[in-house]
Amino acid sequence: MSGRTVTIPDDRAFASFKAECLDEEGWSTTYRKGGVTVWTQGLEEGKSVHKIKCQLACKDVSADAMYDVLHDIEYRKKWDTNVIETFDIGKLTVNADVGYYSWKCPSPLRNRDVITLRSWLPIGKDYIIMNYSVKHAKYPPKKDLVRAVSIQTGYMVQNQGPKQCILTYMAQVDPRGSLPKWFVNKSSHFLAPHAMKKIYKACLNYPEWKQKHNPNVKPWLYPEQTTLPSIPLSELSIQHAESLENIDESCLDEAQVPEREDSD
Repeated sequence: MSGRTVTIPDDRAFASFKAECLDEEGWSTTYRKGGVTVWTQGLEEGKSVHKIKCQLACKDVSADAMYDVLHDIEYRKKWDTNVIETFDIGKLTVNADVGYYSWKCPSPLRNRDVITLRSWLPIGKDYIIMNYSVKHAKYPPKKDLVRAVSIQTGYMVQNQGPKQCILTYMAQVDPRGSLPKWFVNKSSHFLAPHAMKKIYKACLNYPEWKQKHNPNVKPWLYPEQTTLPSIPLSELSIQHAESLENIDESCLDEAQVPEREDSD
């Protein structure tokens, strides 16, 4: 999202996000294997915004189940091995909230975190969840983490039948730093496909897990169940990348850690 004031995305914003998810013009295919496709866009001159789009065709997973997994923050703490800390800060409307997420980056890069305004919308039998970075006075950047900026990031879940769906993830992120080429290549050839497969596996295991963990509690479907405090838009402001620390990690060598593409 761009602009000087924080706004909650409207129908046009969701339609625009969906159109870009479906549009392949201007994107280069960097990976296509095992049902996963990854596209990237080259860095613009003088800018550090990284753009990546991933798509996965999921069998034995309904669009509804995928939507639940992407929303369920307690379940994410179980399956997302990259997460350091994640929590919801407060709600804005029945389909918008503000949250915090920090994650591990491959060694020796510094770990990142982000505060985002997240919104979601069912469109027919499909779903969209998207976010962009905001600032909140109570959650300033931490000394041991690099505050990244989500310009626009999100998921589109397309219903393909009772037990099939297509998941598209698209991100436009400023990681606040000059990243080494090995990391950029690794993101599209290993990290992104691996992340999509982990989400798919998480979906397959979700029904059993959810049955034992508040099976009837889904505040993303039933807003009256939320226990989050309401926060006014006036407490938020746009997180501009220029106001954050910018570090140069371009000369760092990749840590020699053996990895397998099909590992968990």
